[in-house]
Amino acid sequence: MEMQKEDNQFLMLMHLSQLANYVFPFGGIIVPAVLWQWKKDEIIGVEDHAKEILNFQISFLIYAIISGVLIVLLIGIPALLVLLLMAIIFPVIAAVNVSNGKAYKYPFTIKFFR
Repeated sequence: MEMQKEDNQFLMLMHLSQLANYVFPFGGIIVPAVLWQWKKDEIIGVEDHAKEILNFQISFLIYAIISGVLIVLLIGIPALLVLLLMAIIFPVIAAVNVSNGKAYKYPFTIKFFR
């Protein structure tokens, strides 16, 4: 049972590692990908969580680019602010769910990795 708790803690940290975007560019993609490769043979389900995280990060990068273009029409600034909030709130919600042993699917995510 202790291993399951440690696995959930690692998966929780993996979801929170997306916040590395605010420390260095593309950190929210690089750190979870590295963690995935590091523990892929040790933790059951790490691949599913990593794919969900990467899908979320890539989707929100696309949304940010679109919002950046829409700044010309003045709707891009509020869209970027909403994306910023979502990019902070959703990983925290995911981390809480995963630490409690529940699965989490990020909303508004395009499925690049299945």
